[in-house]
Amino acid sequence: MEIRAIARYVRIAPKKARDLARDMSGRRVSDALRLVEFNERKAAFFLGKTLKSAIANAENNHDVSADELYVKEALVDNGPVMRRYIAAARGSAKPILKRTSHIRIVLSDEPVPGAKGGARRRKAKKGE
Repeated sequence: MEIRAIARYVRIAPKKARDLARDMSGRRVSDALRLVEFNERKAAFFLGKTLKSAIANAENNHDVSADELYVKEALVDNGPVMRRYIAAARGSAKPILKRTSHIRIVLSDEPVPGAKGGARRRKAKKGE
């Protein structure tokens, strides 16, 4: 079963939110919540809010406990770009791009194969 939550037109650049979203995907919901709660980045707030919305959807609409869920995918897509201009030298103007994001989190009750289970393992080098 897949449970979804989408946050649209979030005022953060997608590039800044994608790395944290990649870390979340494949983890248990409890681990993903802990990851965003203790992260100081601005993206953690928006990803956490969307994750909590997906958990609420699972509990209220599908009668599934949050303890059994995994983050199947956490995606950050490009939203519309607000274009602003600032005055520059010699009477010209420089563009400023204020980017937005669409955040989509999909939860599943089955573990995701090949995903991070929690702590990362360090790859052994040839000499070790």
